[in-house]
Amino acid sequence: MLVSNVFQMIGGQVTLDRRPILRGVDLTVCPGEVVAIMGANGSGKSTLVRALLGLTPLSGGKTLLYGEQPARFGDWWRIGYVPQRLAVGGGVPATVQEVVASGRIARQSRLRRTTKEDRAATAEALEAVGLAARAKDPVQSLSGGQQQRVLIARALAGKPDTFVMDEPTAGVDAESQSLLADTLTTLVRDGRTVVLVAHELGPLEPVITRGVVIRDGRVDHDGRPPQPEGECAKPGHEHVHPHEEEVVGGPLTGLQVKR
Repeated sequence: MLVSNVFQMIGGQVTLDRRPILRGVDLTVCPGEVVAIMGANGSGKSTLVRALLGLTPLSGGKTLLYGEQPARFGDWWRIGYVPQRLAVGGGVPATVQEVVASGRIARQSRLRRTTKEDRAATAEALEAVGLAARAKDPVQSLSGGQQQRVLIARALAGKPDTFVMDEPTAGVDAESQSLLADTLTTLVRDGRTVVLVAHELGPLEPVITRGVVIRDGRVDHDGRPPQPEGECAKPGHEHVHPHEEEVVGGPLTGLQVKR
């Protein structure tokens, strides 16, 4: 069966603690699109992308991932998920290389050992985000922006068809934002699909093909990315927002979402 959509949500509703978060969202993402999900804090934009992936259950409506319900979807290697933050406290310290290599898990069978192809993909991803020299360092020793690069590299290592990024530029340094813009440019050139959550676009704006603005759990705008206004439009303006943490293990990236 030929599937023309990467994501499709029809009448999507999410209710958490009896509070409506998404209120009847309709959204379709086609292959090759670069879609920015935008909106104010608390608007529901991060909940939307997690619901698209099946990480947050719907209380109404439905969502399809490459034509399949998330619970029945098996080709997780096709999706590279970049969460908001990686938890680095407690447990056995992981190196940068180990975290990035976990992005290959969805392509590996349970009994298959790490291959030369896996190692090459990991090395290529580290080089792409400018962290090859830090491969053996513990992730705890990296700055917030560098840790975000590690998460992006982990997604790159899996060589997926689609990337889903949850606020990849919020609270990180200008160098990391610029590097992400360069990475997205390469992905777009290679025909990849990208869905990212953003409070504002900044250096990513030139590669975004579509902006979806969420307001109070509903789609308020779907079309050309809106221009920043007010404080957000001032040069050098930065946003730093609280993020949820991620811990190791799970189907999308080798990581399990901590909720």
